[in-house]
Amino acid sequence: MANFNGSEGAPIELAQAASWTRNYRSKAVAGAEGVVVKAHFFGRDILQQILDQPGCMGIRMYYARDEKGQKQLILIGADANGKDMQEGTVADGSVVCPPDCTPAGELNG
Repeated sequence: MANFNGSEGAPIELAQAASWTRNYRSKAVAGAEGVVVKAHFFGRDILQQILDQPGCMGIRMYYARDEKGQKQLILIGADANGKDMQEGTVADGSVVCPPDCTPAGELNG
């Protein structure tokens, strides 16, 4: 298992991010409600709550589907050994796009 130090991840160019989100949208399958989820928004408070847990090196995001077949993201802290912090905060409750999307832009097409 990986050793995490909190520096994982890296910036990418907006053009690359836009290309990847276009790739996703072009092949995305609508969920049970007929909606293609483009994004999830989490507020800083829940992100900070996860990151503030002792020993937390970052946040792992799991793809999920709820009881209605709607795409979800489950967030959980991960420690330096890459282990999910199952005794800590586990989050969902994101604001889903659509309907709550930024106006059309590079990532939202």
